[in-house]
Amino acid sequence: MIGKNTQIMAFVILALAQLAIPANMIWQQERLLEKGTEFKFKTAPVDPNDPFRGKYITLSYEASSFDVSNEMDWEHGQAVYVELTTDQKGFAKIASISHGAPDYTEAYVEGSILFVTRNGSNRVTIGYPFDRFYMEESKAQPAEVTYQTAQRDTTKTTYALVRVKNGKAVLKDVLIDGVPIKELVGKELLEND
Repeated sequence: MIGKNTQIMAFVILALAQLAIPANMIWQQERLLEKGTEFKFKTAPVDPNDPFRGKYITLSYEASSFDVSNEMDWEHGQAVYVELTTDQKGFAKIASISHGAPDYTEAYVEGSILFVTRNGSNRVTIGYPFDRFYMEESKAQPAEVTYQTAQRDTTKTTYALVRVKNGKAVLKDVLIDGVPIKELVGKELLEND
């Protein structure tokens, strides 16, 4: 029979372990936000019929296709390491992709192959782990409408700020013409009241 002190000690250890796991996950995300390299990913239009699932905006990026030397080296669903750089306007672009993590830079993210052309054009499409931007419930639907409207307006620049370091990434914010979407939606909600 286990003594009462042993049971209490086992309970305390179990409780601490359950708290340590999410605390570690939060710490890793905060560290990435603090130390990661920031990239501006220019967003691409999403099918307007794509439903707003839950409380987030579905994002697609212009920097998601890449020409490879041999399309047969890549398979749908395969993990891929995407080395990032920036273009002349400061937006993220793909420098290279590989099957393994590069050891010469921290500016890469792990993604997956969404599509391989298989028509000789040697092009693959990459899925990133930061394709959803979560929002407060009251602002989610207006944000989706604002985002889709901005995507159709060719005079507006919509992009996501993403922090990247050693294969990991955190989506920091979504901006339209340099203004965070949360601020735009907040202004619209105030004006409609």
